[in-house]
Amino acid sequence: MYKGVALSVLASIIFGVLYFFTQFLKPLDSEEIFAWRMLSTLPLLTLFMWWSGDLKHIQQIFQRIQKQPSILIWLFISSFLCTTQLWLFLWGPVNGRGLAVSLGYFLLPLVMVLVGCILYKEKLSVWQFFAVMLAVVGVGHEIWRIGSIAWETVYVAVAYPIYFFLRRVYKTDHLGGFWWDLCLILPVAFYLAFTYSDSVQLIISFPYLILSIIGLGFLSALGLGSYILASRLLPFVIFGLLSYLEPVLLAFASIVMGERVSVDEWLTYIPIWCAVLLLVVEGILHLIKEMRKKKYLEKNIEKLNEDLTGK
Repeated sequence: MYKGVALSVLASIIFGVLYFFTQFLKPLDSEEIFAWRMLSTLPLLTLFMWWSGDLKHIQQIFQRIQKQPSILIWLFISSFLCTTQLWLFLWGPVNGRGLAVSLGYFLLPLVMVLVGCILYKEKLSVWQFFAVMLAVVGVGHEIWRIGSIAWETVYVAVAYPIYFFLRRVYKTDHLGGFWWDLCLILPVAFYLAFTYSDSVQLIISFPYLILSIIGLGFLSALGLGSYILASRLLPFVIFGLLSYLEPVLLAFASIVMGERVSVDEWLTYIPIWCAVLLLVVEGILHLIKEMRKKKYLEKNIEKLNEDLTGK
């Protein structure tokens, strides 16, 4: 579980950096950025999977397709759900909708916790319960303040839980499934990069974009790879609650890029940040408890060995 937590935190930090990183990809628009993100992420993701030993999952899915071609229907649906989220993630900050998208990521963990509790019968600890209550206050205030929810917010909050749930149902909840998500969208990426736009000419005119695109691919492969692995290693509830770190970082990145949090929005963000803090405290306390338990066991084993040696 520790590995899953570490991967989830790493992914959230990288996603926060990526939100800000879009500034280094101008003058490319959101569609061009999306296209080059897909084209640069897939080869680097393949390297990441080679390093992590997950390349075998690509072949396993290919064998499933050969035996059951209808699985392709699910793979195309999975690719659509995944890549439209990746497009929206970049579209938001480029078009001044970063906070609307980040609010979707605030709602996302609540929906995932609901899915975990209802469908997987997972239980909340006391700390997690209060974290959820704080998050409900924050998100509820934002919905009350605005009076409606932006479509970007709804799509992020609803589509991702459906995506992760169905991945578990169809047993593609590993990096191999994600690799196929990106692979199936490549024709669209090639069209957007080379036919729909003049992005190649822009890259020639602004050579720094080459390094920016490589950096985009590297960060995407590392962040998305870590996120997918964490979704497989963690219970749905824990995975959902840890996801609160990401929107906090996305909101900060949006503020750095010029968007502002008004006074009447603080009741949205403060409870959610407090919810994240509770999860951090619980994690630290759990880690301390485990370390003490480990030391206690080591001490008892050492004492037992001494007794056996003395006899």
